[in-house]
Amino acid sequence: MHLNTRFAVVAVIALFAAGPGFMAPPFAAGQSGSNPPRATATFAGGCFWCMEPPFDELDGVLSTTSGYIGGRTPNPTYEQVSGGGTGHFEALEITYDPSKITYEKLLDVFWRNVDAVDGGGQFCDRGTQYLSAIFYHSEEQQREAEASKQQVATRLGKTVATAVVKAAPFYRAEEYHQDYYKKNPVRYKFYKWNCGRAQRLEALWGKAPVK
Repeated sequence: MHLNTRFAVVAVIALFAAGPGFMAPPFAAGQSGSNPPRATATFAGGCFWCMEPPFDELDGVLSTTSGYIGGRTPNPTYEQVSGGGTGHFEALEITYDPSKITYEKLLDVFWRNVDAVDGGGQFCDRGTQYLSAIFYHSEEQQREAEASKQQVATRLGKTVATAVVKAAPFYRAEEYHQDYYKKNPVRYKFYKWNCGRAQRLEALWGKAPVK
């Protein structure tokens, strides 16, 4: 037997003698070992505190972030935005797994949590910083958003004030705003009730499990 061939045979025998644990297990069918796919959706619906809960409970939503979008001032503060001088919207940035939840589903949840016919703000919060809007990140999102807007207008029988615009730079809000409904549940519930949000949504859409 040739010397090189003999060494090769010995190596193979040693490999099998080491047992199955020595061998790296193959990937299961369809398993790639990579992270799940991610996509971004951005919605403005008035107070961002109230926009987080409905999306946080959805299977396929990976994270939600309250912040500011669409304005002129880089890295604005809450005081600047709430004062109405920067042109920003209070908004929610959603990171989701498109293999588990569709953008269409996110749009449906968005509409059920805003007053789509209010062109002056949302509920008790007035001013352009509290207007509702959909900020699209692709042409496909734009098409789906425009189509859903038309469906909402038809269902409500009214003109929809919600804008559909291209996404601009998004700035994360201060940390105390993130998950405010979890950190300050009593204050959050009082604000939401006092603002008349749930009451108006029920009048607009009928009873629904809106958080």
